[in-house]
Amino acid sequence: MNGGTLRVGRVLGVDIRLDYSWFIIFVLVAWSLAAGYLPQAHPGWGPVTYWLMGIATSLLFFVSVLIHELAHSTVSRLQGVPVHDITLFIFGGASHISGEPRRPRDEFFMAVVGPLSSLLLAALLGALWWTSLSWEGAFHATFGWLARINLILGLFNLVPGFPLDGGRVLRAIIWRTTGDLKRATRIVANVGAGVAYLFIFWGVFQIFSGDWASGLWIAFIGWFLKDAAGQSYQAVALRDVLTGHTAREIMMTDCPSLPRTLTLDAVVEHVVLPSGRRCFPVEEEGRLYGLLTLHNIRDVARERWTTTHVQDVMIPLERVKTARPDEELTAIMERMAEDNVNQLPVMTDGHLDGIVARDNLLWFLQLRGGSALPK
Repeated sequence: MNGGTLRVGRVLGVDIRLDYSWFIIFVLVAWSLAAGYLPQAHPGWGPVTYWLMGIATSLLFFVSVLIHELAHSTVSRLQGVPVHDITLFIFGGASHISGEPRRPRDEFFMAVVGPLSSLLLAALLGALWWTSLSWEGAFHATFGWLARINLILGLFNLVPGFPLDGGRVLRAIIWRTTGDLKRATRIVANVGAGVAYLFIFWGVFQIFSGDWASGLWIAFIGWFLKDAAGQSYQAVALRDVLTGHTAREIMMTDCPSLPRTLTLDAVVEHVVLPSGRRCFPVEEEGRLYGLLTLHNIRDVARERWTTTHVQDVMIPLERVKTARPDEELTAIMERMAEDNVNQLPVMTDGHLDGIVARDNLLWFLQLRGGSALPK
């Protein structure tokens, strides 16, 4: 488990996670199929059959969503942009890509492949539905519903509003035309906000028309799109502030080092509290052995601090992710996100020059471009 998600496996080298909200939408889809669509489309089946088919069809729907996201992830990795994981959640799925595409054409192909995969699935499932017309059985019902839902998924994602795939396609076109990623992102984020407001207004209209369930869901989707569009622009704005600046500019060079044999109670009392630091190099006679963080200390019960030494809980040097003094802050921010770490030691030829922590990045962003920070 990690950050409210559950890891369920790995496909094509990418971790697959379920957000807890996924279980809500999975149950809702299965229920709507078992209690609504299937009894209306195929009356005469028993309740057990309806529920078994509802659950199976709901699972296959999310397999379709996973295929959509795997298409994005595969193209991203082929272009050299790593993918941290894919998370299925209440609104579908999201590929956690560690950085922005390097060229407009990369953005275009990465974005368009998702909807194309959904439309191809819709065509394939539609063909299976057509060939099974004479069956009038469970598979026929599943093929028909999945074909329609994948068609809707593909067309919906082509809506030109950020962060939908259609918005990313539009951004690639504007980026190619203007040569300015930040400007292109601002334009499509505004378009995305406009699309989001249309969804919200449509949802409110549906609510006042008496269809409160559909209206509430549509309005909720609109709110999500509006929030996501704003966050997408802020992410690009932050990268723009960091571009051209290196680790040397913000790294901490005065971090107190720790000997390996010091006990944790002494570390907390004599080093952590006086310094206010959250990360410490473990160093003796100029040799770096590892890194100790507050997280490592908190993992040890307080009553064991007097008998636990730094070397017992530190991150060994061979497992420590490092940065170079001349490495750009954009790359460092992306690697922190990709590796899920809060600090990176800055090293040259095995010598520790300093430490870049997430707090340093936030301080630099506040100093250089506070207006770009998320509110």
